[in-house]
Amino acid sequence: MARLPVLSGADLVRILRKIGYVWDHTEGSHMILVHPTRARLSVPRQRELGRGLLRAIIGDAGLTREEFVQLVQDS
Repeated sequence: MARLPVLSGADLVRILRKIGYVWDHTEGSHMILVHPTRARLSVPRQRELGRGLLRAIIGDAGLTREEFVQLVQDS
């Protein structure tokens, strides 16, 4: 199983844009992303996201860990 990389909130948003998520608005320190067919996501504006939080956001986006790692490698 591939190890998740350490990413900032902005890096994660750039990766999620590849699968169709777009920035909708900001609430406090969280960026809200929307997708036409998937769940709305809230991504904190932090320099470094914890791996547990990253796993949760990946799951909420409907991606497997391997699919996400492939997206990161393609960027």
